[in-house]
Amino acid sequence: MKLIRFGEAGKEYPGVQLDDGTRLDCSAFGEDYHEAFFQSAGLDRLQSWLTENQASCPVVPATTRLGSPICRPSKIICIGLNFKDHAEESGMTPPSEPVIFFKATSALVGPNDDLVLPRGGEKADWEVELAVIIGKKASYVEEAEAMDYVAGYCLHNDYSERAFQLETGGQWVKGKSCDTFAPLGPFLATKDEISDVNALGMWLTLNGDKKQNGSTSNFIFDVPTVISYLSRHMTLLPGAVISTGTPAGVGLGFDPPQYLKAGDVVELGIDGLGASRQEVKPWRVL
Repeated sequence: MKLIRFGEAGKEYPGVQLDDGTRLDCSAFGEDYHEAFFQSAGLDRLQSWLTENQASCPVVPATTRLGSPICRPSKIICIGLNFKDHAEESGMTPPSEPVIFFKATSALVGPNDDLVLPRGGEKADWEVELAVIIGKKASYVEEAEAMDYVAGYCLHNDYSERAFQLETGGQWVKGKSCDTFAPLGPFLATKDEISDVNALGMWLTLNGDKKQNGSTSNFIFDVPTVISYLSRHMTLLPGAVISTGTPAGVGLGFDPPQYLKAGDVVELGIDGLGASRQEVKPWRVL
């Protein structure tokens, strides 16, 4: 299945996207895609419900706004420097174990919502990433069992304000958590939709110019390794998001660096997970 949420920001409704791109309103199912949904075998229950009710689901117009395909998750956990080429372009040594940081859940927006530059920011950057959505509570999980805890996958743009992240001291989280800095979607593809999560092409363009062109086959730490590692340090709750790192081609890595400005358009995609588009806007109160 491909899960979507659609409608006005903060008032989204649950739905699904069919293989032909048609989007169906599943409001009658009666649940949003939140922690309790995943915890209570929601994916199986939704599939069973669709078997009986898909024909009566209203079609969602193609022009309708898409929100994040999951409701506010308990955590957005990010893995830094998880592609050797990105570590090298950042001038950092590839890590010997996963680098962990967090992104505030208030940064979460829909896949095609505007990127609003933060007040005082001057070095906003892009990062196409694969996001893994946890399907059930995970604690001290072995690598061999890690994929059993996956609900599905999403496209994520891990936007970063590099000045906040790298030049003002403290931890990375403040440069990662600005409002609108976590567009997710267009949909959540359930695990069965992706045959090999560690071999997905990924790309990003800025104003039509290709900046990133990589593959999850170049992970330093693959998905089972990351899940197992994280679960030894914190409990992963259903619906939690793990963003698994970005390949080379971020703005920081160019000489001179390239950063986003109002009026820019960022487009990105991952094989099997669709594409998204963000227009860059000047700071405003959200």
